[in-house]
Amino acid sequence: MWKGSISFGLVNIPIKMYAATEEKDIRFRYLHKECRTPIQNVRMCPHCQKEVPWNEVVKGYEYSDGKFVLMESEELSGLLPNANKAIEILDFVELEEIDPIYFNKTYYLGAQDANNKAYALLREALKTSKKIGVAKVTIRSKQSLAVIRVYGNCLVMETIFYPDEIRDVAMVPGVPDEMELPDKELKMAHQLIENLTIPFDPEKYQDEYRQAIQQALEKKISAEEVVEAPERKPEKVIDLMAALQASLEATSTTKKKTKRTPKRKKATS
Repeated sequence: MWKGSISFGLVNIPIKMYAATEEKDIRFRYLHKECRTPIQNVRMCPHCQKEVPWNEVVKGYEYSDGKFVLMESEELSGLLPNANKAIEILDFVELEEIDPIYFNKTYYLGAQDANNKAYALLREALKTSKKIGVAKVTIRSKQSLAVIRVYGNCLVMETIFYPDEIRDVAMVPGVPDEMELPDKELKMAHQLIENLTIPFDPEKYQDEYRQAIQQALEKKISAEEVVEAPERKPEKVIDLMAALQASLEATSTTKKKTKRTPKRKKATS
């Protein structure tokens, strides 16, 4: 999904990026209840009361209610600080120093050359030092902060939020202040946590709701409880010559009706 390089110091590693995760949500489409046809999303201008094609769409930032600043694509492209398709490692830090709230999306990084020694060198150095690299990268016209670490035998990049994108925890209502807790209750809480502590096994956890929906859908499909959308009506193809002929006939008829006729002379006795 992206091709570039990892750079740290004077080392440059050509890489290819792949999505590491995928959402497994079951997605439903909205259908017209009457005819079972999928509903289309249409770009409508409520002021002009008409559909708007993409070539008439511009980007605007609403800085105040109903007031916008327009930005052309060329202007936005010119503001990109670094679009050289490089994941530039800026620093190395301990993984434990970054709270999980910062992590956003994960990508696998594969070397463009399977025998790339620099890739293997960075991977081994990160493993043995137990450090991760903090980097900046531009993907799809968006500059992101990221970290480079090792997962299994592969380098992975995880985009992380900038500090100003993390909302202040003080905004959360109903959070109790620090308070004195009875030693006995705290000891029992610790004991309960200890009793429930096991090695983390991700295979143990399943999306039970999604599985239930999937089973219900498969049951309906097996029982042939299905509906089909009607075939789309073919678009009416207008013959140019026929359209011109019809237009000529229509205008000729109109012209004859509106043509002024000469007045008749009054009869004399």
